[in-house]
Amino acid sequence: MTGSDVGAPAWTAAPEPTEPPDPETVALVVAARAGDAAALTELVSAHLPVLYRIVGRALNGHGDVDDLVQETMVRAIRGLPDLRDPDRFRSWLISIAYRQVQQHLRDQARSRSRRQETDADLPDPGGDLAERTVAELILSEQRRELAEAARWLDDDDRRLLAWWWREAIGELSRADLADALSISPKHAAVRLGRMRTRLDDARVVVHALGVSPHCPELGALTQGWDGTTGPLWRKRLSRHGRDCPRCGAHRAALLAPERLLPGMATFPVAAGLTAGVPAVPGAVSLWAAIQGFLSHKIVVGATAAAVAAGGIGYAVFRNPDAGGPASAGPPAAVRPSVPAGGGAAPPTTTPTVAPAAGATDIHVAPDGSDSGTGSAGSPYATLGHAVAVVRPGQTIVLRGGTHRLTAPVVITTSGTAGQRITLSSHPGERAVVDASRVPTGEWAITQRASHWTVRGLEITNAPGHAYVCVSCRQSVFSRLSVHDNGGIGLLLRGPGTVANQVLESDFHGNHDTTDDGGTADGLAFKYGSGTGNLVRGCRMYHNSADGLDLSEFTDPVTVERSWAFGNGVDRWDTPGFDAGGGNGFKLGGGDPAPRVRHVVTQSAAWDNAGYGFTESGNHGTLRITRSTAYRNGKAGFAFVGSAAVLRQNLALANEDETWLGDRVDDEDNSWNQRDWTTTTLRSGDPDRAEGPRPADGTLPQSTFLLNRRDQGIGADMR
Repeated sequence: MTGSDVGAPAWTAAPEPTEPPDPETVALVVAARAGDAAALTELVSAHLPVLYRIVGRALNGHGDVDDLVQETMVRAIRGLPDLRDPDRFRSWLISIAYRQVQQHLRDQARSRSRRQETDADLPDPGGDLAERTVAELILSEQRRELAEAARWLDDDDRRLLAWWWREAIGELSRADLADALSISPKHAAVRLGRMRTRLDDARVVVHALGVSPHCPELGALTQGWDGTTGPLWRKRLSRHGRDCPRCGAHRAALLAPERLLPGMATFPVAAGLTAGVPAVPGAVSLWAAIQGFLSHKIVVGATAAAVAAGGIGYAVFRNPDAGGPASAGPPAAVRPSVPAGGGAAPPTTTPTVAPAAGATDIHVAPDGSDSGTGSAGSPYATLGHAVAVVRPGQTIVLRGGTHRLTAPVVITTSGTAGQRITLSSHPGERAVVDASRVPTGEWAITQRASHWTVRGLEITNAPGHAYVCVSCRQSVFSRLSVHDNGGIGLLLRGPGTVANQVLESDFHGNHDTTDDGGTADGLAFKYGSGTGNLVRGCRMYHNSADGLDLSEFTDPVTVERSWAFGNGVDRWDTPGFDAGGGNGFKLGGGDPAPRVRHVVTQSAAWDNAGYGFTESGNHGTLRITRSTAYRNGKAGFAFVGSAAVLRQNLALANEDETWLGDRVDDEDNSWNQRDWTTTTLRSGDPDRAEGPRPADGTLPQSTFLLNRRDQGIGADMR
């Protein structure tokens, strides 16, 4: 999501007068950047009145003015060490104030649950921001629509859009852009072309949604839409915009984005993509100047603590901000202690987005050294060292290449709701964690901590389980490829396994050669309890045991839009191979199996050696809807003892379509009707569904398993 997701009340700020660079101010900036506390205090004191004019006018003298001025100055202090051009200090400071005002207005809009027509981020420090205002973003309808359309892009495309904007205004060459993304110019051109196509699709959607009256087909399509811009609705509405003559007619009238950019100072990129830097030496002392100016409030709590700690840092996917802070200092920077309870950032409302990191990123590179500082220029060598020193709010960035574990990695430091810890590959790079040297019988990575986001990694060759999360809470696993390990790819287990999300990840080729292949599932929630766990957009395939295994997990797990295929097949010539089931979705297990109300929707299982979907002894009230079982070695749907509710499911070409007991409530499924055969399928070829994911990380679209008879039955593979 971007900052423009929630509309803010319109406001117009009179532009601050343009002033030539003041040599004295420039000298103060240079001295403050070098650590001169007195210069920093004088610099802050001189510019507080400017901030009060801007913020005071924007908020009409509201009582929050003091707070916003404080926060603006906090951010400026953090960013000062890396301000690239001291001459631009004033315009840079004003840009921060504008952003803070916009964020404040957005927060107010959220609290009133009122959505405005549009909202876009403010100019970045690269422009003459002292003379520009947010009102310029809506000078034309197409500029408004372009800013709104950027919301519909995924994080990678928004990041690419921000870089391309710099190329379009002449700040970067194509070679510079390609280098920034760590790809070739030819590949950059391909990615830009695809992004431009998706951006135009989104512009058509925004226009179609904004006209009145709506296209009737669009109105019907959006009946169940909640207004969010997730991948599923992005695909559905974009497809409608391409196929509908009425809505698609606007495409011919689209102006090239290059023609709209001069009136737009920046693009709304992903929320939280701000930069962060270490504390300025002596920063705490300047609070006397700020406190002296604030007649109504004392600077306490989170703001003071944030400055004392050096502030919060940037997320893994950064906004390329020319005038703002760039890289971070070493993670070992000394931090003054703060009172308990101080310094906490606001809670993270969408943990599926990579959260902001702490005072610095911690970098790890295959050619690094654990005696280094962990900075971008002096990265650590091992993941184990990084997780030992990480603190709440920080991001561990794995640089591209193969990171070879020689010992198990154990994660014990938890983040918080407001300061999550992120483990991610570097943007544009492929980080592979090779666990082949971990001793047999050990788990490669064990997480005994909460509030983590693990994103964009490849984990392979562990002799046992690759990644085990023990009693984790509020952790997110996204865009992972966990494959060819000797045990389960990702296992979440233990009591208190609460509100975790496994998203858009692949778990495949995991196989157990020490237990006849019977225990290596792709993904599992086992031997534990906890509510609010979600699996969405995942593929579990070609594992020696089950695709998804929920054995002895005593609370409901929700599974959405996930696929399991080709599990339980011996691909490794394992002596005495026993698939241990080889099921697509194993929704129970144990002796006795607990009764649990797991939920599966819009999912598919095909070519598994065992069942497609099975209760596996779970006699609870499971609910399976809009799901498809195809060509499995046993029954497509096996629910013989449970009180399962089965609705709008499709079963074809399995050994038996269903094994259902008397307690099952099944209606409106393919087997409740006549004449469902494989000829009703639009395609029985899984190649595209089993192929590479698109750049946005979502499941690949295909016509596989879609039917010509009733599109409300079975999984939607698009």
